[in-house]
Amino acid sequence: MPRPMTVHVCSQCGQAEARWHGQCPGCGAWNTLVEERAPAAARGAGGGGRARRAAAGPAARPVPLREVRPERAPRLPTGIGELDRVLGGGLVPGSLVLLGGSPGIGKSTLTNMALGHLSAAGHDTLYVSGEESAAQIRLRAERLARGAVPAALDVPVLAETDLDAVCAVLEAQRPAACVVDSVQTLSGGDLGGTPGSVGQVREVATRILEVAKRQGTAVLLVGHVTKEGALAGPRVLEHLVDCVLQFEGERERTYRTLRAHKNRFGATSEVGVFEMREGGLVEVLDASARFVAEATRAPGSVVLASMEGSRPLLVEVQALVSPSELVPPRRVCTGYDRNRLALVLAVLGRHAGVGVGGADVFVNVVGGVRIDEPGADLAVALAVASATRAVVCGGEDAPVACFGEVGLTGELRSVAHPERRLAEAAKFGLAQVVSPEGCPTLRAAVRAALGAVRVAA
Repeated sequence: MPRPMTVHVCSQCGQAEARWHGQCPGCGAWNTLVEERAPAAARGAGGGGRARRAAAGPAARPVPLREVRPERAPRLPTGIGELDRVLGGGLVPGSLVLLGGSPGIGKSTLTNMALGHLSAAGHDTLYVSGEESAAQIRLRAERLARGAVPAALDVPVLAETDLDAVCAVLEAQRPAACVVDSVQTLSGGDLGGTPGSVGQVREVATRILEVAKRQGTAVLLVGHVTKEGALAGPRVLEHLVDCVLQFEGERERTYRTLRAHKNRFGATSEVGVFEMREGGLVEVLDASARFVAEATRAPGSVVLASMEGSRPLLVEVQALVSPSELVPPRRVCTGYDRNRLALVLAVLGRHAGVGVGGADVFVNVVGGVRIDEPGADLAVALAVASATRAVVCGGEDAPVACFGEVGLTGELRSVAHPERRLAEAAKFGLAQVVSPEGCPTLRAAVRAALGAVRVAA
C-alpha cells in the first residue's frame, strides 16, 4: 500500500516543505515544521498548469486606479462605542476580523454583546461555538440580558466543529454578522492534521473568508494566543484577515484594553477601554478620571499624560526601588517595555545622578494598561527618581503630570500632540506638568519634579 503523501508545514509562517528541516527555510525558526497530510488537490496536482489556465478564459486586464469606483458599503455599528472606535466606525460587510486575547479576558463576552446589539438593531446574526455547548452560551447570554444587552438571548447559536457544516449554515442563513469561537476548534474533513494545526487553521480561515466575501457577512474570528501573548497559529492567518484586534488586560483586574494591530478599514492607533463587571463589559468613556482618582500620593508615583490614538489618557506610573541581594539586580516591568526601562535607568545614572545599579527596580503602569509610546520615558524616569530619593513628586497638593522621550545624551525630546496632553492634565486640575518644553534635559526635569531635593552631580 503506497504511503500517503505528506508535507511539513511551519507553525510560524506556514511554509510548506517536502521533507523535514530543523530550521524553517521561510522564517528561520527552529523546530517548527510539523508533518501533515497534503490536501487532496495538492496530491493530485502535477503538470496541466497550462491547460488549466487555458480553460480559465482570457487573461485579466489591469485597470487604472482612476477608473476604479470604490464601493461605499455602510458599516454595521456594534452598539459598543469603544469597539466601534477601534474598528473605525463598525463592522464592514464581508470583512474578516480576528480577535485575540488570553483565556478568560472577556473575548466571548465582548462578541456576545456585539451580536446582541446587532440583533436588537434588526440584523441577522449567528454565533458559532466550537468550545462551548449551547447551554453554556445561554448562561452567559442570560447574564448579559440582565445587564445592558437584553437581546443577547435572541442570537442564534450553532455548536459545531465541522467546517463544512458551518459553511453550509452560513450560506443558508446568510447572516449580516457572525462570530466563530474559536478558529482553532474547527476542522475540515478533507484535510489532514488535528484541529488547531497549521494546515487546519489556514484552511478554516480561507474557507470562511470565501463565504464572507461572497455573501457580504461580517465575520469575527476568535483566536487563541500563545504564552507570550502572540496570536496562535501561522502568521498567514493574520495576513488573510482584514483586521486584527488584541484584547489585553489581566483577569484579576477589572480594566481591559482593545487595540488594533492591523486594520484595512481604519486606523491602528485607536484603543478602547472596558471594565469587567457582573453584567458584562462596560465602556470606560473617561478613563483618565478613573486613573487620576486612584493615583496614590507617595514616593515613586507620577501621572503620565499619554496618547492612545486620538485620545489623551492620564495613567499612573509607579516605581519601587529597593536594595538587592542578587547579582545582577532585578528589573521587572508591568505595562512597559523592559528594554526601554534599561535605557531609562542608564540615562538616569549617567546624566541625572540617580544611580540604581545595586538595587531592584520594579515599574508598574496601574490598571492593567500597557503603554508603548516613547512619551512614557520621562514618567518612568521621574517615578524611579522619586522612589530612590523617597520624595513625593510635586509635593502633597496635587500629582505631577509628565510626558517626554528620554534621549541617550540626557536630553528630553518632544512627542506628538503636546497641547492635547496639557489640556487633559488641566482638565483634572494637574497644574504642574513636566515636559520637554519646560525642561530640556532629564536633569532639569528631575529637579523640577523633586523640588528642593538635591540631585547629585
